[in-house]
Amino acid sequence: MSMRCDNLANHLLIALPSLADPHFARGVALICQHDDNGAMGVVVNQPSEYTLGEVLAQMEIDTDDSQLTALPVLSGGPVHPERGFVIHDDERGWDSSLQVGRSLYLTTSRDILEAMARGDGPRNALVALGCAGWGAGQLEQELAEDSWLTVPADAAVLFDTPLEQRWQLAASRIGVDLFRLAGYSGHA
Repeated sequence: MSMRCDNLANHLLIALPSLADPHFARGVALICQHDDNGAMGVVVNQPSEYTLGEVLAQMEIDTDDSQLTALPVLSGGPVHPERGFVIHDDERGWDSSLQVGRSLYLTTSRDILEAMARGDGPRNALVALGCAGWGAGQLEQELAEDSWLTVPADAAVLFDTPLEQRWQLAASRIGVDLFRLAGYSGHA
């Protein structure tokens, strides 16, 4: 019997306190693609050691926007850690973009970073290095093992909430207080 769960694209996965994998401990990941072949997402609450200024400089993209260059780049997951992933709300036709949900996109092409550098980028954007991947059935299995909560993606969590508050706020959207669960494991 194959377990089939709903398509979780455009949902946030919230690591439960029992999830021990260091890549995802207290993580919140936006699932960008999910089908029978597996799932792909980007962790949206863990800073990398880089600023956007350093990433732009490495790509030889010039900007004089000091607010932009100071932005933290997120550590999006252990897969393709050298690749940039931009989560944003701008529907313009970027070279390589995937619509994740209503007014939510994932772009991996250089043109969006160039637009951001010249002050013409999306109103809201997160830049991450790397992503997370799950093989066929793997995410469904982890959900069955109570490793994750899922909530619909939420622009306020993604774009308006400080990184260190995203884990708790995302879970509170479905009435879960993760700090009260922290000592809890097993099934209700």
